[in-house]
Amino acid sequence: MMPSIRYSLAMRLKARFRDYANDHRGIAAVEFALIAAPFFFLIFGLLEVCMIFIMAAILDHGIADAARPLRTGAVQQAGMTPEEFRELLCSELMGMMDCQNRLYFDVQTIDGFNLVPTGSPLNDAGAINGEEFGFIPGGPNDIVAVRVFYEWNLMTPGLTAPLANMAGHKHLIQSNVVFRNEPFGSES
Repeated sequence: MMPSIRYSLAMRLKARFRDYANDHRGIAAVEFALIAAPFFFLIFGLLEVCMIFIMAAILDHGIADAARPLRTGAVQQAGMTPEEFRELLCSELMGMMDCQNRLYFDVQTIDGFNLVPTGSPLNDAGAINGEEFGFIPGGPNDIVAVRVFYEWNLMTPGLTAPLANMAGHKHLIQSNVVFRNEPFGSES
């Protein structure tokens, strides 16, 4: 009598396990739970990279348009101050950036195209060091380098930590333009 009880218990357990293994209810939820973290990491990372590229394009457009009055001498002849140039630059950024608090620019006259400033504006702490920034738009036929820097706050700092190149989970967006001023103010 004992062996038949064991046999029937084993058969019942085997039948229940077979029923459990054949039951596919909820499998989609389990599969989604397994891939949800990498999926959302990928989506948020992609959105962050897209936003950085869009902001870089806006900054490139803004600096190209704002540098035109420098090239033609309109800025120099009007005696424009650095704050007025900031307003000109900000008006070209379509209201997409916080110009007053996170935008930095450097306008320098240089002696040759091979002497364009290429150093990082970040100090050892990972913050922008604007002590060497100036506003020297130059005169006729001078070579001028304009650099603009913007501190982009990462939207998902935990997920996009590899994109942070500044302190405080920020990404530095930079745009440069170098040109020779037109011969404004001369008769020839």
